[in-house]
Amino acid sequence: MNPNDLVLSRRGLRFRGKTFPCSIGKGGLTNAKREGDGATPTGVLRIVGMLYRPDRVAPPAPWALPIGPRDLWSDDGADPDYNRHVRAPHGFSHESLRRADPLYDLVLITDWNWPDAVPERGSAIFIHQWRRPGYPTEGCLAFRRDHLHWIARRVAPGSRVIIPRS
Repeated sequence: MNPNDLVLSRRGLRFRGKTFPCSIGKGGLTNAKREGDGATPTGVLRIVGMLYRPDRVAPPAPWALPIGPRDLWSDDGADPDYNRHVRAPHGFSHESLRRADPLYDLVLITDWNWPDAVPERGSAIFIHQWRRPGYPTEGCLAFRRDHLHWIARRVAPGSRVIIPRS
C-alpha cells in the first residue's frame, strides 16, 4: 500500500494520513457482488472518473467532468451499455446522475465491473456524499460533503480503493 491508496478499515477510510468516517452498502461488504444486493464489493478498485454538478459546485480537479440534465448511468444487465455513463433518452433501466438531492453533486467513479461489464455483477460503485452519518448506501462508499471534496481535490485517476475481503 502507498499513501495515495484509499483504504477502507473498521474506523473509516484512510487516505493521505487521515481517516474519514465512511458509509458502505446496506448489504455490508461482499466478495460476490450482484446487481441490486445493496452490498459494497471487496477488492481493489481504481478511480476512473470524476463528475460534478456545475450548477452547485466548482470542479475539484482539472479532470472532473460536468453532470448535465441528460446524464444517466445504466443499471440494466440486458443493456449493451450496462454499467456505463449514458444519456437520456435511454430505453433501459438507469439511474439519473443529476439528482434533486446533493448526493451526486460530486461523484468519483470506480472501475467496479468496468469497462467490460458482466451482466448482473453490479453497477455504479461510486464514491459520493452521504445522506447522514451511518446511513447506508446501495453499495457505494459515501462521505461527509467536506471530506468528499477534500479527497476529490487530492485523488488522481488510477488511485486504488482497497476494500478488504470480509
